[in-house]
Amino acid sequence: MRFITGGESHGPCLTAIIDGLPSGLAIDVRAINRDLSRRQIGHGRGARMQIETDRIEILGGVIAGRTIGAPVVLRIANRDWENWKGAWEAGDLPPVTVPRPGHADWSGMRKHGLNDARPILERASARETAARVAVGAVARLLLCQFGVEVGGCVLRIAEHSAEESLLLNERIDWPAIWARAEKSPVRCADPSASARMIEGIDRAVEVGESLGGIVCAAAIGVPIGLGSHAQWDRRLDARIAAAVLSIPAIKGVEIGPVFANSSHSGTEVHDALRKDENGNVIHITNRAGGVEGGMSNGEPIVVRAAMKPIPTTVRPQDSVDVRTGELAQTSYERSDVCAVPTAAVVAEAMLAWVLAVALHDKIGGDSLAEMLAHQEAWRHRGEPT
Repeated sequence: MRFITGGESHGPCLTAIIDGLPSGLAIDVRAINRDLSRRQIGHGRGARMQIETDRIEILGGVIAGRTIGAPVVLRIANRDWENWKGAWEAGDLPPVTVPRPGHADWSGMRKHGLNDARPILERASARETAARVAVGAVARLLLCQFGVEVGGCVLRIAEHSAEESLLLNERIDWPAIWARAEKSPVRCADPSASARMIEGIDRAVEVGESLGGIVCAAAIGVPIGLGSHAQWDRRLDARIAAAVLSIPAIKGVEIGPVFANSSHSGTEVHDALRKDENGNVIHITNRAGGVEGGMSNGEPIVVRAAMKPIPTTVRPQDSVDVRTGELAQTSYERSDVCAVPTAAVVAEAMLAWVLAVALHDKIGGDSLAEMLAHQEAWRHRGEPT
């Protein structure tokens, strides 16, 4: 399974092609649109979200609501295209010759030999993540057939953090956390922290600043054995980290509270094993975040990602005008003040995608019915001897 996205921030549309999905999977358009709507919601989002109402259009790979084993082609129209169409087609787009620190502007200009960052920022824009959320929503549809659920929340915005239990990841009722987070304008399950985060965003608006934070994406019901210990590029934690780090402005990822764990000794960190009342082997804690040795271990997979403040700020930043070579200050391109709540939804999508691929790798099958039969055989294979 693989996917690729296309399209620019102010172009006609965003597209995604998903290849390798099993046939027979019911595609719930409402569920995809629900996740697209969740991505657009959040205190601190910019004016662009007042223009767009993201809805998915399926152009291929689905007949009568079910996948047919062919590539699934998705399209999301950009409503803002009407405001840009004339300049776009005439090649008269507003040039950006003062690269913005922290963006792809300068590196992209140098890479492609350009004196205008517009072609770079159009594709590097986080608008592209709408297509990823649609892909992740399809991955969720596959995962739910096997009892796997994925959700997310915000743990920190700037200096304002949620309750410590969420940060340290002991036994957590994840569905309850997700339900509380969805009621918050900043997708935080801690009401007190949520209020402080909103106040912090409002202050950032007043002074022309932007804010970053920490998001959490988690998955429950993940079977043991997804991923591999044998090769670097098949390790589940490596694949998760790469996927989440690919999200714009995400600069750090941890699986389980590993940065906190690094200051403790081994016996304080690792998850001891025992048998439950039914004789099943389980972990007493989940400090590993659900992955050991590159493989899922049956516990919830818990991923935290650190998002830097968005580089586009109302307050100007020092730069250089590449046309003149003179020192200059950046001009403001419409942007969010804080996109951390949105990043949580995108992180969910990327985690769902990686787990769906790993599940398909493990179980195999060209149809959903075949995958389910393989899962049933795997479940009843017996204990190792």
